[in-house]
Amino acid sequence: MMENLHRVVITGLGAITPIGNNVGEYLRGLQSGSNGVGKITLFDASNHACRFAAEVSNFDPTGFLEPKESKRWDRFSKFGVIAAKEAIKDSGLQIDHTNASRIGVIIGSGVGGLLTMETQAQVLNNKGPGRVSPFTVPMMIPNMATGLAAIALGAKGPSSAVATACAAGSNAIGDSFRILQLGKADAMICGGAEASITPLGVAGFSSAKALSFRNEDPSSASRPFDAERDGFVIGEGSGVLILETLEHAKKRNAEIYAELIGYGTTCDAHHITSPSPGGIGGAEAIKETIKDGKIDLQEIDYINAHGTSTPANDKNETSAIKTAIGERARQIPISSTKSMTGHLLGGSGGIEAVACVLSIKHGVVPPTINYSNPDPECDLDYVPNTAREGKLSVVLSNSFGFGGHNVCLAFRKMT
Repeated sequence: MMENLHRVVITGLGAITPIGNNVGEYLRGLQSGSNGVGKITLFDASNHACRFAAEVSNFDPTGFLEPKESKRWDRFSKFGVIAAKEAIKDSGLQIDHTNASRIGVIIGSGVGGLLTMETQAQVLNNKGPGRVSPFTVPMMIPNMATGLAAIALGAKGPSSAVATACAAGSNAIGDSFRILQLGKADAMICGGAEASITPLGVAGFSSAKALSFRNEDPSSASRPFDAERDGFVIGEGSGVLILETLEHAKKRNAEIYAELIGYGTTCDAHHITSPSPGGIGGAEAIKETIKDGKIDLQEIDYINAHGTSTPANDKNETSAIKTAIGERARQIPISSTKSMTGHLLGGSGGIEAVACVLSIKHGVVPPTINYSNPDPECDLDYVPNTAREGKLSVVLSNSFGFGGHNVCLAFRKMT
């Protein structure tokens, strides 16, 4: 049965990120080591312990969304739909009554419409229940990026949303991969979206001591694998991929970026926020992906790390990579693009998958910026500060989330 699985390829990309509001800008940001972190402007953060984030700058949904839609959608849904529209346009995939039922959508989000929840809770407290917006629930629920993208694009195939915290975007891509392998659809629109730079979001992560508090120098705060890292920088945005079966893509002569060949997902079953000791759960996800993709360890040319810039994640992810890959791990370039974009939570797997596909297409490994102080517990090649050119055959992408969710995806260059 396994031999009859369909091959799955990537034919379209969409992204809106703190270092670029479309794929072209994002690519330039990745290759140049752009820094998307700065003082929070979305709300008055003057009384917060953390007063900086990685915001999407100059965000203007005009041209993508109708004004009425824009008022009735949470920011995370806007990001998801805009990235999905860009990805569809990039792919050249036409959706109509002849194929709509064979095209699905899965866009993950860790939190969903947090801003809507906060603002409407204030309305409830200050003005009473009768003044709460009738759009509160559809704006707030985390499946709405999926639902609105499906409506906007007319995709009537398999549809769901994943809420596995910071692994959500990668789970959405992996689950879409499985649907296509089994022939349950011809194409899937998938990725992640998040917009949690809100008073409650920032305060909650601050109280959990998960964020960096480097308020005096925000641009250096996201420093994965560096010995002086002190927490992650919250980011926002969306990354969406168009996946198709190879047969479907070839039939319509689509441009193919790369092939998606492996997906591994595990759970630590250990702690609500902390990874399992030694990153054992993450290691198992990586091993599962390598087995799933029938990958020779010598083929792995780059790993896009989860790399959050927290003390616990980075050392445990380093251990996970070494456990899964052995001595070969020391020869593989590894970088965290979160050093540039911050941590998009459920949206991170989406933009990082886009980064992986772009790295294969253009032969450039993005850097880990702000890396200046080696940590003895993080002793691999983290591509410090400057992008690196090279031919890439197989690329892995790691995503780990609160609740112990671990995901690894594997992409291969088409030959």
